[in-house]
Amino acid sequence: MANLNIPSTRDRTLDAFKGKMVGGGARPNLFECELFFPDDAIPTNSSKDEIADKSRFLVKSAQLPASNIAPILVPFRGRNLKIAGDRTFDPWTITVINDVDFKIRTAFERWMNLINKHEDNSGLTDPTAYQKDLFVRQLGRSNVSGPTPDSQAQLPVLKMYKFHGTFPTNISDIPLSYDSSDTIEEFTVELQVQWVDALDSQSKTQLGTGS
Repeated sequence: MANLNIPSTRDRTLDAFKGKMVGGGARPNLFECELFFPDDAIPTNSSKDEIADKSRFLVKSAQLPASNIAPILVPFRGRNLKIAGDRTFDPWTITVINDVDFKIRTAFERWMNLINKHEDNSGLTDPTAYQKDLFVRQLGRSNVSGPTPDSQAQLPVLKMYKFHGTFPTNISDIPLSYDSSDTIEEFTVELQVQWVDALDSQSKTQLGTGS
């Protein structure tokens, strides 16, 4: 008789489940994004470092990237043999809180204008001149046995993704209305992605090129 390797009942308890939930689980609201822009996209009254630092706080939603490999179907006598096709990378969409200096939105608008100008359809033609690498980091919760609550402890980085060769293809509108109250403006940006690297907490590559 085949050995089904059925686990004992003690492996199905709530305590067993709790023991597998390392760190209490990753939380979707503990993250940060870091955005970098071409030099000519930075507003005149700002700097690359300022914009990157603002983005760590004002990007209110994003995604850890999907992973896709398309199947190739090879017909064979009424059936389909599935073999691996090419990898594709979805666009990356972020939502940004708009503060009164408009610096992040202005940087995205200037970035898109570098790629394709409003007035005459001209723009940069060298992809290395307008594509930038961006980052999203999954953060962990502070260790309860660590620093005191009033200390400036850093949240640990659990995992990081590096989006290679990105550029924006859509900046959403910002609705305006007399009826809007008790709210802060926000907008979304869709960015195209060449490929993605997954990095561990020490910024060491876990897949991809690691460059």
